[in-house]
Amino acid sequence: MQIHESISLKKLNTFGIDVKARYFTELRNENQIKEIFSSEINPEKSFILGGGSNILFTKDYEGLIIKNSIPGINKISEDDENVIIESGAGVIWQDLVNYCVKNNYWGIENLSLIPGTAGAAPIQNIGAYGQELKNVFYSLSGYDLLEKVKKTYNKEECRFGYRDSIFKNSLKGKFLITSVQFKLSKSANPILSYQPVKDEINKRNINNPTIAQISSIICDIRKSKLPDPDIIGNAGSFFKNPEISEDTFVHLKKDFEDIKGYKTESGNVKISAGWLIEKCGWKGKRKGDVASFEKQALVLVNYGNATGKEILEFAEEVKKSVKEKFGILLTEEINIII
Repeated sequence: MQIHESISLKKLNTFGIDVKARYFTELRNENQIKEIFSSEINPEKSFILGGGSNILFTKDYEGLIIKNSIPGINKISEDDENVIIESGAGVIWQDLVNYCVKNNYWGIENLSLIPGTAGAAPIQNIGAYGQELKNVFYSLSGYDLLEKVKKTYNKEECRFGYRDSIFKNSLKGKFLITSVQFKLSKSANPILSYQPVKDEINKRNINNPTIAQISSIICDIRKSKLPDPDIIGNAGSFFKNPEISEDTFVHLKKDFEDIKGYKTESGNVKISAGWLIEKCGWKGKRKGDVASFEKQALVLVNYGNATGKEILEFAEEVKKSVKEKFGILLTEEINIII
């Protein structure tokens, strides 16, 4: 394992922010973790980088960036109904989806084309089109960077929430995930709760959609709405969809008849952050090289040479206007390194 100095991270984050890491190393197997522990660099001053798809760097990173590239997809066990798949943390998420689709393992096809790695997925509890990672999560393994020991976490211990987990809170920056296990179904189990998916299935005259057809439809929908980070720098949804009380929603409905909300398990109402941002006039609005994407206001984009600070300032203006117009404070979905 080599530790490099003063390495550019521009090609390692999907926003394309041109910052440098004081130290950088790429992790390809678990044995190399011991080398990190034995180095003179303090593991506490480190950041584990996956696909760089859910992060905004606002300045150079003065510690150690650990690029998690641990590979491998394996079937751990199975019975008549389910199969447990283990993925190395560095596996590209779409590669894992493709593997499961090819083998007819149901559960993550609705999460097709989400950028990032398998190891980053539980940190964010990724979700889309009626599915969340926690619904198919079995366990994960990794290393406590402070205690320098290997640990395994089950679903309950991960404390999954809406785009949230223990790894974004009390264990943030303290735990390095090496592998993730998923419990998937061997029988057809399509999740068709999201209306655009239903509409596309009907449009294509599909009666009993296969796992491959659902994955393809999800990919087509995402491509039609979201910018390709290889072409336009972005990190996907910048903000979480906020939850408000039912009373607040009813009150807003009086002034904004076209507002839509969805009841959550907590009894609150979840509304679209993209809708709120668009209503404040931000959709397609550009300042320098920073903009709210013209097809989806929730996605902030870098059209070339924007800095992380400029994107963050743009985001703060968006938050301020939404707060003033609707009384709702948006919270960031992405990880901001300040």
